[in-house]
Amino acid sequence: MSHPTWRGSAPRATSTAAHQNWRRQETAFSAEGGAEPEQSRLTSDMWNDSPSCPITEMDGMLDAAPHAAGTRPATPVPYFEFSTQDLPPDEQFDGWRSSYSSIFDLSEPDTTAVGFRGSHSVWDIGSLIFSHVSTEEVDFAGLAGHHRREPLDHWLFTLLLSGNSVTNAGGTQFRGEAETVQMHALGRAFEGRVSNSEILMLFVPRDLCRDEVQALDAAAFSRLDSGMARIFADYMVSLVQQLPQLDVTEMTELVAATRAMLLASVEPSLQRLEEADNSIAYLQLERARRYIQLHLQNPTLDAQMLLQALGLSRSRLYRLFETADGVMHYIQRRRLAAAHAALADPTDVRRILDIAECYCFGDAAQFSRAFRREFGYSPSDVRADASHRLPGAGRPSQGCEDTPVQRLNGLLRRLQG
Repeated sequence: MSHPTWRGSAPRATSTAAHQNWRRQETAFSAEGGAEPEQSRLTSDMWNDSPSCPITEMDGMLDAAPHAAGTRPATPVPYFEFSTQDLPPDEQFDGWRSSYSSIFDLSEPDTTAVGFRGSHSVWDIGSLIFSHVSTEEVDFAGLAGHHRREPLDHWLFTLLLSGNSVTNAGGTQFRGEAETVQMHALGRAFEGRVSNSEILMLFVPRDLCRDEVQALDAAAFSRLDSGMARIFADYMVSLVQQLPQLDVTEMTELVAATRAMLLASVEPSLQRLEEADNSIAYLQLERARRYIQLHLQNPTLDAQMLLQALGLSRSRLYRLFETADGVMHYIQRRRLAAAHAALADPTDVRRILDIAECYCFGDAAQFSRAFRREFGYSPSDVRADASHRLPGAGRPSQGCEDTPVQRLNGLLRRLQG
């Protein structure tokens, strides 16, 4: 049997059905000068109205290398693809079945069909596994009670972008429809069928939510229909768009935000809602900070430019930067910090005025006054001391990939610990 092709590059273009479903979700960073992104339920109800988190929490991350949409992160979140189209027709279903052998026993409803179309894109987020799946109709069964295989006990959250499904578990049946989140417990017995579908899957290990096991187990094998679940659905859609832009250094915050969101959708409470809001605010603030850092030398950088790029409401943006005395004050402080770094670099031979102009200070006296207010000494003091400073830089390298055939199964077993 030939091996499928696996890739570590950007995801393929989505299908027409998924594209139509995702039109309400725009890229967080629109092209400079482009139209303001259309607001999804998540953007309007959650991202714009959640409480702000103190910008001072980000001080330790200010010198990280920034990136934005359309540019490659220093070390992207690990990612790979698999498509049965890379296999001979008579091997395609066996390849698809094998790729999910650690969690499902798959079978074809139509055993006379030749070939099987299935593909998935998988992101390894450390404590979570997230995937975008396209599949033809298939029957599935959990591995609990299977005498030859030991089932994993993760929780599986699925969002149907198109198609439908039915699951039977413990004498009950529930149906999944497009734009609804379902929850399965992989360690328990279940079976069902999914039609030709496009699906987002989030695999959550029990160790990530040990204190919430009872609530999550109680919600297993059900469709999540609360208001928070609908917001969680939008959040899952946004992950597909944002993950290719994120760096591995952001995975810890991403896991925390995702955990808070899923718990709020399963067990809504004031505390859960606040945790989800705060996690989202933290991620929003980090993305705003990176965008500002990338555009420090752009003289048109202002609140309006940020609104268009980030798709936030004006009030939401101002709340995010409230503890920094406003957006423009924060931008000026970052420009001064960048100018300070340039002045302190002994290899940078530009004049002080040239550096000031580079960071949008058109007047030397204005720059000197602002610099002294911020740091307590003058730009010339830094330049004079530059000969005693040594520049340095470092960047992590990207890791290698595992054997293709069992990659997803290997990741899921790793979550099991």
